[in-house]
Amino acid sequence: MIALGSDHAGFPLKEEIKEYLEQKGVAFKDVGAYDTSSCDYPYQAKKACDLVVSGECEKAILCCGTGIGISIAANKIKGIRAACCTDYFSAKYTRMHNDANALCLGARVIGPGAALELVEVFLNTAFEGGRHQRRVDQITEIENL
Repeated sequence: MIALGSDHAGFPLKEEIKEYLEQKGVAFKDVGAYDTSSCDYPYQAKKACDLVVSGECEKAILCCGTGIGISIAANKIKGIRAACCTDYFSAKYTRMHNDANALCLGARVIGPGAALELVEVFLNTAFEGGRHQRRVDQITEIENL
């Protein structure tokens, strides 16, 4: 299951992603925003990422205006490795090399077509492990200081 979260600026893109996931038969849990009324991305990031940390969801997809604010907030949550991506290569390699578990997208930066390609590659790319596991373990060590 995928956790979905957004602020008001990311809401329209989140809705596009929901439709895409429904078409692909991918289960998701939408934690809001539920419309374009102003809301704060840090709390939306926390709600979605808590589902990942608890194991209820495998990954999170988060949207705000730029993708940056919500990624900063998500990365404050222990156990989350969030990546703000705007291109295919970054979305693919953040899974392969960083085992990222949250994809952050900027609704005012990329259109829905590109965003859905990033969602597709993020959800369907496996972590390579090997030498990359050592680095992910180092990130976790730093997180636990």
